[in-house]
Amino acid sequence: MRDTGPEASNPTAAGGLYLRDVLLQFRKYKEMADKALAQTSDKDFFATLDGGNNSIAVNLKHTAGNMRSRWTNFLTSDGEKPDRHRDKEFIIEQGDTRQRITELWNEGWSLTFSAIEPLGTNDLLRVVTVRGERHTVMEAINRQLTHYSYHVGQIVLLAKHYAGDKWRSLSIPRGR
Repeated sequence: MRDTGPEASNPTAAGGLYLRDVLLQFRKYKEMADKALAQTSDKDFFATLDGGNNSIAVNLKHTAGNMRSRWTNFLTSDGEKPDRHRDKEFIIEQGDTRQRITELWNEGWSLTFSAIEPLGTNDLLRVVTVRGERHTVMEAINRQLTHYSYHVGQIVLLAKHYAGDKWRSLSIPRGR
């Protein structure tokens, strides 16, 4: 239940509610993706619908690369790290096993949570840069929340497509 009481209009309290909620939302997206991944075979993990689309593996690899770049030294360095090779995130290379890509995915989430958990309400209006563009901390967090939800949606759609009739709903199944 959302808190809409008098403290929600207090900027400090509202900031605390925001930080608590944003962590909850990130955790929900990770859990949703992980539940979809659990229903995915190794073959389907790397499959593409056609040449112009990304596989589940590529979605994980790209999201993990983005997380590493954005959340490492979040408050003190540009969110686009010079050692990030974004285009390589869209290519499955030698050594890109399901296990390795899943490890990168989990490491990315760990970085995300480790960067956000210590933030306080006074941090929300601090300015950080992402690809040279200035954002408040709140704007930068929201930018990533929407980006990750986009890719989690792709992961879930692909996992559901490949599972077919074997798919187990991640929310309330139809008709229940």
